[in-house]
Amino acid sequence: MRMIRAAAVVSTVLALAAASAGCGGGSDTSGGGGGSPKTLTYWASNQGPNVEADKATLTPELKKFEKQTGIKVKLEVVPWSDLLNRILAATSSGQGPDVLNIGNTWSSSLQATGALLPWDDSHFQQIGGRDRFTDSAVGSAGAAGKDPAAVPLYSMAYALYYNKKLFADAGISTPPATWDELVADGKKLTKSGQSGLGLEGANLSNNIHQAFVLAKQHGGDFYDSAGKPTFTSPGAVAGVKQWVDFMAKDKIVATGSAEYAQNQTLQDFAKGKTAMVLWQTAASTFKSYGMKDSDFGVAPVPVQSGTPGTGQQTNSMVAGINMAVFKNSKNVDGAVKFVKFMTSDAEQIILNKTYGSIPPVKSAQTDPAFNTTAMKPLREALATSATPLPQVPTESQFETAVGTAVKGLFADAAAGKPVTTASVKAALDKAQQQMQQ
Repeated sequence: MRMIRAAAVVSTVLALAAASAGCGGGSDTSGGGGGSPKTLTYWASNQGPNVEADKATLTPELKKFEKQTGIKVKLEVVPWSDLLNRILAATSSGQGPDVLNIGNTWSSSLQATGALLPWDDSHFQQIGGRDRFTDSAVGSAGAAGKDPAAVPLYSMAYALYYNKKLFADAGISTPPATWDELVADGKKLTKSGQSGLGLEGANLSNNIHQAFVLAKQHGGDFYDSAGKPTFTSPGAVAGVKQWVDFMAKDKIVATGSAEYAQNQTLQDFAKGKTAMVLWQTAASTFKSYGMKDSDFGVAPVPVQSGTPGTGQQTNSMVAGINMAVFKNSKNVDGAVKFVKFMTSDAEQIILNKTYGSIPPVKSAQTDPAFNTTAMKPLREALATSATPLPQVPTESQFETAVGTAVKGLFADAAAGKPVTTASVKAALDKAQQQMQQ
């Protein structure tokens, strides 16, 4: 799954930190310790329509790196449903890659294991300097006050995608800017065989991303300033309830979406079964399903009122993919060279253009491919109205616990059971108790 990272069950951070001591890459070196590496192993996340498409995209680029440096890169593209558990297993077994992609929301959790190379000033200087990257992307690469655990590779943000034909057929001339407008439009667009809004109720990470943004808009959060869970705060409860109410109360989401978890809503959108969807950097995926650029519009994610911005006007989490190096790799020098190659302007343009994402490297963003009408709302969100998910060691567990709670609430809504403030608070309270076990 390219844009929405599937949450996975994780061990406690203390256990992970203890296990990480044995971590190390398995690549060969020439001339023993300190020699120039001959090979690197690389776990890439699945960014394209499927694993084979990623191999086709990345293999020619890795050949360029080998030609430039003499270092061969052994590539494995890992599906999102497996990636986090594979990484955690690698920290405990020592049988991991030299370089890997991680979802940026996992940065602090994986940083806490001690397994990843800290990107201090000296390491950043080897790839051109920290200031080459956008602040929001670097801010999603580890806990505040610590050296980042990874380097931004692909940046993404949420937008509202809408089907232009379905809007025109319903007499809607402009996309909604507020949630009240979205619900009103959604009701006009909902009829037999067609829903106004598409979502994935069983997609844990999508649940988290949307609930997080809506909680922000209600003046709440899922963690306090000390990093302690506050899942039952009024703002968090209101945010989750608003997300589930699109199905439970507003009836603009098909009940079958409660079981969606693997991009089915994107396929429904491409087939004209859904008129709107909130998604990360989705244009290239829609085109891979047969849509043309002219078939859909892209607008900012709605807010409660006014226009997107910071604080309660947040309308996206800072999404993206980071590139990390295992600290105990035998080939740290070669791994850093590979990160430099992948974050060079040339490669940033090639890869982000292919995947429909935005380069976190500022100088690469000047390419025309990232200045289209479809890209404008995404770039503006990242620059002005997106906020990183909590950069805390328990973030991965948070995605699982709260994402599962929201999944259960969608199941209730699909079954016709009432979803109330009390039932939402009870589900979030149970999730918070799980975090303390």
